[in-house]
Amino acid sequence: MASMPFSATFPSYLHDLSQTKKIPVMPSSWPFSIPSIESSLGSSKSGFLQHGFSLQSSSVPGFVFKSRSSGIYARAATEKTLYDYTVKDIDGKDVSLSRFKGKVLLIVNVASKCGLTTSNYSELSHIYEKYKTQGFEILAFPCNQFGGQEPGSNPEIKQFACTRFKAEFPIFDKVDVNGPNTAPVYQFLKSNAGGFLGDLVKWNFEKFLVDKNGKVVERYPPTISPFQIEKDIQKLLAA
Repeated sequence: MASMPFSATFPSYLHDLSQTKKIPVMPSSWPFSIPSIESSLGSSKSGFLQHGFSLQSSSVPGFVFKSRSSGIYARAATEKTLYDYTVKDIDGKDVSLSRFKGKVLLIVNVASKCGLTTSNYSELSHIYEKYKTQGFEILAFPCNQFGGQEPGSNPEIKQFACTRFKAEFPIFDKVDVNGPNTAPVYQFLKSNAGGFLGDLVKWNFEKFLVDKNGKVVERYPPTISPFQIEKDIQKLLAA
């Protein structure tokens, strides 16, 4: 038996409808396009695309924003990569993370007065010295959210890391990695890596490993030392 078209009533929160209207909806498998329904909805941001329904606006609840013709969710068009972010370094200067394209990155939230400080800073400095000429970078972000163990100013943090541990890798401005003031770059890292406790960074010296294409490939808890992930770094450098 042939399939019959049916109608769908659009909800009242589509405020640009002067009155409730019924729009014909055809099965998504039909091999032809349905023209834009701009005249019905009064907005060029809504329409039917070939083989599926697509809404560019994310302000309308209750719909799956997807175009089957491309296989890509509408939100993917605006998704950022790591390289889209600009951060401030320890001296307050803007640094675009696009400068690290093509490099393997280990991103770490650091602290100066933590029980993990000495071992992590020492191993980070060792690994950086060993692989920095092979396309490897460590990006360190001081954070004072865990036990108040990074209380110093940026100049104090810089002097501590560079004098005591001879750190040569980039150190950035102090940031929040959890909560309402989470730095945008950490929002990106957590949303792309997840973890057994969800989005929360657990403690100082949690680590995110990023490949040459800017993709987060692994997330390590604070108790995993830099030496323990050296083989993972080597694999990405060789890829």
